[in-house]
Amino acid sequence: MKDTFGRKIEYLRLSVTDRCNLRCRYCMPDEGVDSVGHDRIMSYEQMARVAAAAVRLGVNKIRVTGGEPLVRRGLVGFIETLANLPGSPEVALTTNGLLLADYAERLKAAGLDRVNVSLDTLQDEKFDNLTRRHGLSQVLAGIEVAEKVGLNPIKVNMVPIRGVNDDEIANFARLTLEHNWDVRFIEFMPVRRDLGYSPDQRVGEAEIMSVLEQVGDLQPLEKSTADGPARLFRFAGAQGKVGIITAVSRHFCGECNRLRVTADGRLRPCLMSDQEIDLMAALDSDDAAVEKALRDAVMEKPEGHRLGAGDDPLRKRTMKDIGG
Repeated sequence: MKDTFGRKIEYLRLSVTDRCNLRCRYCMPDEGVDSVGHDRIMSYEQMARVAAAAVRLGVNKIRVTGGEPLVRRGLVGFIETLANLPGSPEVALTTNGLLLADYAERLKAAGLDRVNVSLDTLQDEKFDNLTRRHGLSQVLAGIEVAEKVGLNPIKVNMVPIRGVNDDEIANFARLTLEHNWDVRFIEFMPVRRDLGYSPDQRVGEAEIMSVLEQVGDLQPLEKSTADGPARLFRFAGAQGKVGIITAVSRHFCGECNRLRVTADGRLRPCLMSDQEIDLMAALDSDDAAVEKALRDAVMEKPEGHRLGAGDDPLRKRTMKDIGG
């Protein structure tokens, strides 16, 4: 599949739930947000039909997201279904890590290739404040188990926020000295105005690079398709890599190769646009209708977002609704 700007679409982000066991301040308000009712969430069978159609159309990578995907029962079996699709797409998972220690071995056995863990602090008190929940030790244990069972390389995603956790950038980067982890610093995206942080708290690429250069000698690396939009570097002698994802200051929309499917069956051509295409009607028909909906979404992909151009960040959905 190619969109109207010539971008080849081969990556599907598939949200299996909008529910989450954390309340991260940059994702949702303190009181949380209403979850979609169980009767409106796609079944695993419906999701498998969407994934199979996407693979037939050239998708070779499927990332399972949430909310927090591990809170949905039956996820291991669904991962196995995805891994066994004709064409053998790469299957990855993004998680907050709270339940990862319990599931990592079963996920690996089911065919999961890789895991991304969202983690924004290495300090207990700060973790509790950022997520409004307790559990840093559980997340770190989950990463350790995932690494042990072979879900490598582990990707750790950190969102630096000025005055909150930007003082930990160097400590996160040092993790790569002893671990075969990809530690990636993602610019804060102000998806909504009604969250805990403002756009001026975004820590940009230049500031992140300045901190990294103080940690050690940075060597730029060649990118592969598995690296996504990150600019990658390695410290001399390090086992892992560091990366910077400039979602706002230097967006990578020109390289975007993905579609997103929300847990309630909506196709989103662009993360930062509220435009959605209803998949449920197609799922009530045949597989050809599902393929047509995917093609239609590809053709609706915009050239890029306008966050850096002063576009209003107030969206109808939070990140946990979209799947990131």
